[in-house]
Amino acid sequence: MDIQVVLTENDPKLGKRGEIIKVSSGYAQNYLFPQHKAQPVTAANVKAFEQEKLKQSKDEAERLARAKARAEKLRATPLEIFVTAGEGDRLFGAVTAQHIADALTERGIPCDRKMVHLEEPIKKIGRYEIEFRLHPEVIAKLQVQTLKKI
Repeated sequence: MDIQVVLTENDPKLGKRGEIIKVSSGYAQNYLFPQHKAQPVTAANVKAFEQEKLKQSKDEAERLARAKARAEKLRATPLEIFVTAGEGDRLFGAVTAQHIADALTERGIPCDRKMVHLEEPIKKIGRYEIEFRLHPEVIAKLQVQTLKKI
């Protein structure tokens, strides 16, 4: 005999949190309910998950709007990083994602190094276009120029 349950967490085999699925009653009683992976379908449980979905979609929309605003701010901010360099404009060391994130934070744009997408560290003086992944749907490009310290 099958029963309907509401998933309380994401499961790759069963579905996403808040989904209503049919499973055998034994599987639900012996595994899903004791592991707190699902709850029985009741009006209260379904209503609670619907309210949670609304709140999550609103929060996601706010995160997306903040990411778009930050992307515009990044595009409008060219970044110059002063470094020590030797012959052939090769840097002593390298400019990494952490250096770029720190430089942006100093300029009033909070940034985490995980947002900065560098294929490899910058090792020469020059101008580079760096990608920032601010949100799964928002990618901004920033012009970064490394300049020789005098």
